[in-house]
Amino acid sequence: MNHLASEKKSASMSYFLPINHFRFLSALCSMVVALCFSALVEAQNNSQAVDRAELLGNQSQFGGPGVSTSGVTDDHAVASPNDPDLGVQQILKRKDEYDPFTISLGVPFYYTSNVALVSSGEKGDLIVAPAVGLFYDPRVTKTFYGHLGVREQLFYYNNYSSFDFGAFDVEAGFSYYLPQFHNLILRAIYDYNRLTMRDSFDAFFENHSIILNAELPFRFGRAAHLAVGADANFSLAGEPDGPRRHDFDVYVGYGVNLTRALSIDAVGRVVVRDYVTGDRVDVSEILALSATYRLTKWWSASVISSFAKNQSNHSVFEYDVANVGGAMSFNVKF
Repeated sequence: MNHLASEKKSASMSYFLPINHFRFLSALCSMVVALCFSALVEAQNNSQAVDRAELLGNQSQFGGPGVSTSGVTDDHAVASPNDPDLGVQQILKRKDEYDPFTISLGVPFYYTSNVALVSSGEKGDLIVAPAVGLFYDPRVTKTFYGHLGVREQLFYYNNYSSFDFGAFDVEAGFSYYLPQFHNLILRAIYDYNRLTMRDSFDAFFENHSIILNAELPFRFGRAAHLAVGADANFSLAGEPDGPRRHDFDVYVGYGVNLTRALSIDAVGRVVVRDYVTGDRVDVSEILALSATYRLTKWWSASVISSFAKNQSNHSVFEYDVANVGGAMSFNVKF
């Protein structure tokens, strides 16, 4: 009898052990899948945060680095075909003193059509993005300028505050002008970028990059200006690796001064983004438009807008977005 009970108990245990083993493996697999999915979502969110910082940050600095449609870059005036005819007048004109320091304050505010930069289920929101920057551009020679800069910009969403973040940058580099080559401008800048949580300096992404730029300016009379250029942005190191990428873009910028105080600018870009990890490659087409009215020597008001379309070999990262709004800016040189 005991023998039969023992066999029955043994059979019962052999029946339940595979089931428990299966349940354990099932739970383990579910946990692994959940962790992988969580890591994928986090990588996607970080990547989209980097895209938001780039797209939205350019609203406060129209055109972004490397575009100088005004005909004057770092206080180095682009040569005019009429310069030889004005030689005598230039001798009589008082030479302005060069001011290497710039303090910039700006408060852009705009509506974005796609808060999360997603391919479907887009949600719109209002954004306020105050920015402050201090820049030092010493003139080493007539055609060679150094560059040091520190800037901070905060992004506050009206309805979706979970997307709030900050962008902190430290820059160092130089600009070199070649008048003999149609005023070609060459730039090289090291940039440390830190994206932070809302109201905190705790980073969710850090990146060290080298930005190389070549720009060819054209001037049409005294009111219209054109710039054609290319950028290469190489990510040297960063944390985490997921959002890191190398960007390569070409752009065309056009600006016209309608009056002494009112100017209109437009910049079109095509950017190829090659991500450091994985096989992801994106192509972005960006159009930015602005109209600026200078209220005083230091204050200006702008209407700003940008439109971007991102295509990717991973469809989950494709999106369309439009940003439309305005900005108040303060700039002083000394």
